[in-house]
Amino acid sequence: GPGGAEAAVDDAEPAEPESPDQCLSLLPWDRFSAWLHCVCVVGFDLELGQAVEVIYPPHSKLTDKEKTNICYLSFPDSNSGCLGDTQFCFRFRRSPGRKVSLCCFLDQLDRDLPVYLKKDSAYYYGYVYFRQVRDKSLKRGYFQKSLVLISKLPYVHLFRTMLKQIAPEYFEKSEAFLEAVCSDIDHWPPPVPGKVLQLPIMGLIMKLRIPTYRDKPGTTPIVQNMHQADAQISMALPTVHEVDLFRCFCPVFFHIQMLWELVLLGEPLVVMAPSPAESSETVLALISCISPLKYCSDFRPYFTIHDSEFKEYTTRTQAPPSVILGVTNPFFAKTLQHWPHIVRIGDIKLPGEVPKQVKVKKLKNLKTLDSKPGVYTSYKPYLNKDEEIVKQLQKGVQQKRPTEAQSVILRRYFLELTESFIIPLERYVASLMPLQKCISPWKSPPQLRQFSQDDFMKTLEKAGPQLTSGLKGDWIGLYRHFLKSPNFDGWFRSRQKEMTQKLEALHLEALCNENLVFWSQKHTEVETVDLVLKLKNKLLQADREHLPVKTDTLKKLQTHINDIILALPDDLQDILLKTGT
Repeated sequence: GPGGAEAAVDDAEPAEPESPDQCLSLLPWDRFSAWLHCVCVVGFDLELGQAVEVIYPPHSKLTDKEKTNICYLSFPDSNSGCLGDTQFCFRFRRSPGRKVSLCCFLDQLDRDLPVYLKKDSAYYYGYVYFRQVRDKSLKRGYFQKSLVLISKLPYVHLFRTMLKQIAPEYFEKSEAFLEAVCSDIDHWPPPVPGKVLQLPIMGLIMKLRIPTYRDKPGTTPIVQNMHQADAQISMALPTVHEVDLFRCFCPVFFHIQMLWELVLLGEPLVVMAPSPAESSETVLALISCISPLKYCSDFRPYFTIHDSEFKEYTTRTQAPPSVILGVTNPFFAKTLQHWPHIVRIGDIKLPGEVPKQVKVKKLKNLKTLDSKPGVYTSYKPYLNKDEEIVKQLQKGVQQKRPTEAQSVILRRYFLELTESFIIPLERYVASLMPLQKCISPWKSPPQLRQFSQDDFMKTLEKAGPQLTSGLKGDWIGLYRHFLKSPNFDGWFRSRQKEMTQKLEALHLEALCNENLVFWSQKHTEVETVDLVLKLKNKLLQADREHLPVKTDTLKKLQTHINDIILALPDDLQDILLKTGT
């Protein structure tokens, strides 16, 4: 069934072996780099404040600006009072102009991911395990240290689970242990979507499956937990990237639908929370609530006053940017009080009884620091409130339904809402594709028709969201607003790219079905040479842009090229057979 349905994955089948040339091309640390950029240890120095003490592997490159960001983002604000162990994550801008090895190989993997899991090469994630405990032997009276994994992958749950396993032991054993951990990661298989992967880490085997774009949205294939024949303990991860949705939305339970609209429209949003754990989880829950749409603006699960974008994001000289910030420093209550939408979260606890209705509060009430949890905004939602989901979740609280089950209900609700919204857009954009009969092998591929807002709005009367959703309200207003947002822009660009590639692929197939040798015999040598060069370029383009073309079609085209060349005089044959393009 749709939504939270689960499909079992046969775990007995091992993942396909990589092709030998793929293995040969992987150098030491290449496998590690496919998962992580580096591992950092951030400590507290009395003279310097926060400082990066260790970067592993030692050859990993970080600019001074990146190191500064990592230092400040790896420690909770002093007011958070996080005693003991705390886990959270952050996201920061990469310094431009750095070459990436392994590029083609990882891009290939990236193509098979759902759009919301594709990596953004302009950003890194930092996954943190912070420990603060009293220690009389230290001058400050406290031991404070963070183990931080820096990665381009948004696999929050995987890295969180991994840190939980290795960080406590690292704080006891230090450097040699960290080297052993990194050596384990350098033996992992590549992060191939759709396969059951086994990742050994310090005597434990984590089993997981990274989703692919072919998966039906809302289904989570289960990775079966098989008993290992040897002594290693195996642990199956239900997800690599999802957070506990119900737990995160609990404090603002009654406003989930309004928050969905704000995220969909890319509105500036601040989450004020007591600690980085709560701020980062809530921001990640917010961006995931419009899945399978990708949230295309910037988001910072944990943001501090030391962040390199602090000035840019808090300036009052222009309207707040389309970004979601998670903050914990009380200073932000003042700095960001001009922002239009603010979500305040108290300590995230699961409600023992049914949560009380919390009104949307006026922004002017946010001046005081001890403001109660809630949503502070003057935004009027476009859609009428869905009372059904609130009742269903309240009933779950009364019946002590497990939080995982509540999260499944909530995720399915968001998925159905997003799909109802996006299907009419998908349907209209598909109609912009030229008909197949317009594709001629002897002309350039036809262009997509222009997106017209008016034409799209006209389709809503008969084929709008009312076909799949019972929710009433101003859907038209919501679409008008959405069409101006970064999320629409990102979505439409990726659709445009897919459709243009499809047209190029159809054009290639049309060429393959022609008798090209016969054509060349009827034309001059100059025209034939021109055709050969164009066809060679087509093959290069198919490879470079990974056009959705069958391998047989490409082989057929190569045969055509060879046949045409062989029919030409010897001197031309020599030149054309040597020419790549």
